[in-house]
Amino acid sequence: MIPVFDGHNDLLLRLLRAPDCREAIWLTGEGRGHLDLPRMLKGGFAGGFFAIYIPSPVAPDTPDFEAMMDNPPYEVPLPGLIGHEAAQPVALAMAAHLLWMERASGGRFKVCRNLAEIRACLSSGVIAGIMHMEGAEAIDPGLDALYAFHAMGLRSIGPVWSRPTVFGHGVPFRFPSSPDTGPGLTDAGRALIRACNELKIMVDLSHLNEKGFDDVARISDAPLVATHSNAHAVTPSARNLTDRQLAVIRESQGMVGLNYATVFLRPDGRKSPDMGWEPVLRHLDHLLANLGEDHVGLGSDFDGATLPKGIGDVTGLPALQEAMRAHGYGAALIEKICWRNWLALLERTWGA
Repeated sequence: MIPVFDGHNDLLLRLLRAPDCREAIWLTGEGRGHLDLPRMLKGGFAGGFFAIYIPSPVAPDTPDFEAMMDNPPYEVPLPGLIGHEAAQPVALAMAAHLLWMERASGGRFKVCRNLAEIRACLSSGVIAGIMHMEGAEAIDPGLDALYAFHAMGLRSIGPVWSRPTVFGHGVPFRFPSSPDTGPGLTDAGRALIRACNELKIMVDLSHLNEKGFDDVARISDAPLVATHSNAHAVTPSARNLTDRQLAVIRESQGMVGLNYATVFLRPDGRKSPDMGWEPVLRHLDHLLANLGEDHVGLGSDFDGATLPKGIGDVTGLPALQEAMRAHGYGAALIEKICWRNWLALLERTWGA
């Protein structure tokens, strides 16, 4: 079994929503969700990016988004901006959950702040966790909080999720649609990218709209990375990347992590998990053809999306590897996709 280093998961959101059950969720598994420590060890999950995400308030008249997204075409209304005053306590709670996971794991999980720590974890069988923000709502426009979270361990950030932030605009859940859905980065957003480059914080382009993507490409001196995104040419969702965007990422020596969410894999854009391996492999083939075999990885969206039945949860990672083998991928390429490319990308971004 080849170890897997993963571009994105939302386990911290599960812990946020059930803090009194966090030992069951993390240490023993409560039979729900996609991730827990026993299943991660069983499935070969070697490490990845753990997202701090600020959930939107749910209004009583909120539409049934699940039904909408299983009946294309659709456009899910975006929630409004959340200010840093409201977001920071939530983000701090989620960062605390991540640090608790390390302490409670009995040495089986470590929050890593540099590449040497990740390599040490991989060599010793310890799961490596990177603190990531999916949406920068918790960062104030003056960026003081960016430096505070960096000191806590933040090493990766996406300026937006889907709703707007003071830094830029995200792409909606819209199918079919281009990712060109609004304006680019704000002045604060451009300052955020420069500060992240200074601090060697990886900038995540997943969920950023096309104009914002182009702004980051112009400003950033680091490789361009989309931690959990797929190919627009295969599935024309607003959240997937066009071939032009893939070419820009390749030119920067960046990377894309394959998202397992069915709505971004299925050519028909439906949410249903009833699908085989063919759409997954079509996306991988397209990403490899446009990025090259050194610039494609995995970005599951575990605990944040509906997954194909063939994957199911983290214990489905060996089945995904077997599907790659059956499709004709050799062992060296599968290793690159599963973990080597992510470590090489982090070395290009953070340094050795």
